[in-house]
Amino acid sequence: MAASTLGRAAKALLAPALALGATVGLASAPASAAVWSSCDQWGNTVLNGYTLYNNIWGSGAGSQCVWADSGTNWGVWANHPDTGGIKSYPNAKKVINKSITSLTSLTSTYNVTVPSTGAYNTSYDIWDTGHRYEVMLWVNRTGAVGPLGTAQATVALGGATWTVYKGNNGSNDVFSFVRASNSGSGTVNILPILKWIKDTKGWFGDVTIGDVQFGYEITSSSGGLDFTTNNLTVSAR
Repeated sequence: MAASTLGRAAKALLAPALALGATVGLASAPASAAVWSSCDQWGNTVLNGYTLYNNIWGSGAGSQCVWADSGTNWGVWANHPDTGGIKSYPNAKKVINKSITSLTSLTSTYNVTVPSTGAYNTSYDIWDTGHRYEVMLWVNRTGAVGPLGTAQATVALGGATWTVYKGNNGSNDVFSFVRASNSGSGTVNILPILKWIKDTKGWFGDVTIGDVQFGYEITSSSGGLDFTTNNLTVSAR
């Protein structure tokens, strides 16, 4: 796999591990500069309608840098220790702000290049505006990672087959859809998934979908690994 430009540069300057709440040490600029890059813990920017967010939030995290050529083409270099617990969720976010019943379509396409080692998942994270409900769609996963809660069903929805888990993290309900087989690219029809939760299971009502995030929930990436979003689109009508 070809390493991202920031990944190649960042590997030359590994910042020490940091405690939660600290700022990640800055890496040198990429050899072929991206439109935007950041090694800050909460580094973020807006590019062509998408918000990019470095988002290092877990305890015991290491170094991580995000780069972007656009809101739909971006990547992450991360060097998190081989310990348990989620360290980060670098992502791109598209704001929706529409109720489920007012949506006629909510779809996304993705194309990613991800490492064969480490512990992580590539996932959508979909929130209602009140942050009471979180819908995660895992399109691939590697290593010792698993969803919150207990398995509820296996369903064919939105262009794939998923095992559905239901749980609560103490702040909100979490509904995780784990794809039956790993995928590096594809199209997800998100609206039927939301309607299945609402209408078939009754786990929430006609909530307003605040935003759709897509990124990498990283538990470990010891030695430094590259995660590249070659293309991402989120479209709502």
